[in-house]
Amino acid sequence: MRNLFGALCLTLLLTGCGYNTFQTTDEQIKASWAEVLNQYQRRADLIPNLVNTVKGFAAQEQTVLLGVTEARAKVGSIQATPELINDAQAFAKFQAAQGQLSSALSRLLVVSENYPQLKSDANFRDLQAQLEGTENRITVARNRYIKAVQEYNITVRSFPSNLTAMLFSYTVKPSFTVENEKEISHPPTVDFAAPKPATPNPAAPTK
Repeated sequence: MRNLFGALCLTLLLTGCGYNTFQTTDEQIKASWAEVLNQYQRRADLIPNLVNTVKGFAAQEQTVLLGVTEARAKVGSIQATPELINDAQAFAKFQAAQGQLSSALSRLLVVSENYPQLKSDANFRDLQAQLEGTENRITVARNRYIKAVQEYNITVRSFPSNLTAMLFSYTVKPSFTVENEKEISHPPTVDFAAPKPATPNPAAPTK
């Protein structure tokens, strides 16, 4: 009877101190993170076909094509495990890699504007539409993750649930720094104008 009473008191105590909220919000974070990774993977799967299509019309843009390929490889080298969302440093590294890939893709799409035949290619248009749709899904998934982390972190910091957090080692989880990624992903200026001929230096005066 005493054990039952003790268990009941413990249940009421944990419920009142946010224990159940931690369980709920932690599961929401895991589900939201899984969807973020799913959409990032969808984008990564589209890239090889996109690069090959562009290469067929603009093979001379090797620097841009190589940049996309290398950025994708860098993203793939980071193991996106569930534990990543509990490691602020690893999370920041993952975010930076995704930001660099976004920037490389932006450069690729800017280049494509200068090739009318590429823009009119049905395969390229389909891939571009899929990529744009995936970017939208990434934004939605990231926003859900950000909100889930925000709710969780508020619970970690608030009284009296912060006491439960300390008791069970619940800590603040990292979130996406959207403004920083916007800066990373800012599309570069691409100028295809013919370079101006170098102005010859005047002959040095003779002594």
